[in-house]
Amino acid sequence: MNNPLLAMPLAAVGQVEEGFFHERTSETLPCQAHPSHLFCWHWASENINRYGTPTLQQFELVIISVVVGFLIAFAFALLAHRYHLLQWPLLAGTGILFAIPSLAFFLLLLPITGRGRETAIIALSAYTLQIIYRNTVAGLANVPPDSKDAGRGMGMTDRQLLWRVELPLALPEIIAGLRIATVSTVAIASLMVFANVNTLGSPLYQQITFKTNILIAGGLMIVMALVFDSLLLLAQRLLAPWRRTSREVAT
Repeated sequence: MNNPLLAMPLAAVGQVEEGFFHERTSETLPCQAHPSHLFCWHWASENINRYGTPTLQQFELVIISVVVGFLIAFAFALLAHRYHLLQWPLLAGTGILFAIPSLAFFLLLLPITGRGRETAIIALSAYTLQIIYRNTVAGLANVPPDSKDAGRGMGMTDRQLLWRVELPLALPEIIAGLRIATVSTVAIASLMVFANVNTLGSPLYQQITFKTNILIAGGLMIVMALVFDSLLLLAQRLLAPWRRTSREVAT
């Protein structure tokens, strides 16, 4: 039985067939090789898993940093509310921390904490202090005097007045500051790649000129910020149902 393949002429050793080498054109290049392409769907579907771990680690880092920052700023705000002389020094101190550039903050912390999660948490928590502290102090200061007088008339102590009257009425301002601090922390957390933390800044800075990579990493951070903001807004509605009721009555 004759085999047509055996009948074909064989190329000599070291010789290739004509057309084996050919110049790649714009049609044969992969999508990521075209700077004009805005988004490469094929590349994204094959490489989306590389963003999983950075997203989870950034999500966890934001939660820890905001919780730590909130506890510190809330304690400062209560001290300033009780002892008014501390209000401006604490505001100035948190403002100085907020004004330090992130990369300079890392350099200051490196001799103490080194590169890692500790440095990232300290830096991110410090950036939340100013916003949360200022909004908490403003919320407590804006509590109507009539509400406080009514509480005192009912025989409440200063501690009871703070937790039962002042803080509930200041809750919208406190949550507003927490929302701003959380969204800004999501953005700053991408810079923690310089502190050797695997956040979404890692894939972003590895391919900073690749538009698809930028859109995926940036889009994930936007989604993360929206998730946090929605959860805080939901918490405000659950913790302050009287504001929702008053708005419904007004409309």
